[in-house]
Amino acid sequence: MKQIIVIIDGMGGGIGVQLVNKVKELEGGAEIIALGTNSSATEKMIRAGAHRGATGENAIRLNVRHAGFIMGPMGIVITGSLMGEISSVMAEAVMSAPGERILIPLQDHHFHLVGQESQPLAKLVDQAVARLRARIGGEKAG
Repeated sequence: MKQIIVIIDGMGGGIGVQLVNKVKELEGGAEIIALGTNSSATEKMIRAGAHRGATGENAIRLNVRHAGFIMGPMGIVITGSLMGEISSVMAEAVMSAPGERILIPLQDHHFHLVGQESQPLAKLVDQAVARLRARIGGEKAG
């Protein structure tokens, strides 16, 4: 069965685009599904190379159920993040989904991560994709 990787982003979709670009370089032919909190984010992730995409609360709620991995900024699990684009339904759907979440620890105006050293976004994206690569490789071996 083909591995499904869901990438969720909002606002301008910049983090999602970077994740799609890096994830599509992985071997194994996983299906990348782009889920945007708005149509602009979804469109940009699809243009970056996601196989499919959908927008909004219901799309996120339904599609995360089938994902082996869910990637995106940490705010996708916090109601009111991404400048208010993450609803409680979205956050709950991501947290209750059976797949593994690989989140990028970005600060938001209403929460702060203490003890987390600040790193460039590109480095955080590389670390997230390295984690995904290790987990996919470990699943195949195990």
